[in-house]
Amino acid sequence: MSTAEEISTLLVANFGTDPLAIRPEVSLRHLRLDSLALEELRLLIEDRMGVDLDDVQLTSRDTVGQLVDAVHRKAAA
Repeated sequence: MSTAEEISTLLVANFGTDPLAIRPEVSLRHLRLDSLALEELRLLIEDRMGVDLDDVQLTSRDTVGQLVDAVHRKAAA
C-alpha cells in the first residue's frame, strides 16, 4: 500500500473522513482536522508506518499532498 493509501485509510477509519474528499490539494482543515486530530493522526501514522514524525510540523493549513510528501520523506530516510 502506498503512503497516500495508508494515510487515506487512517483518515477514513479513525476520523470518518469521506474517501472522495481526500485529494492531494485538499487542506487538512477542509477535512475537519483540528490540532488535536492532527496530533492523533501523527501518532497513528507513526505506529502504522514505523516512521518518526516528531520534527514534522503539521498544521490544518497543510494539504493532504504535503502530509503524504512529509511522511514519504521520513519513511525513505
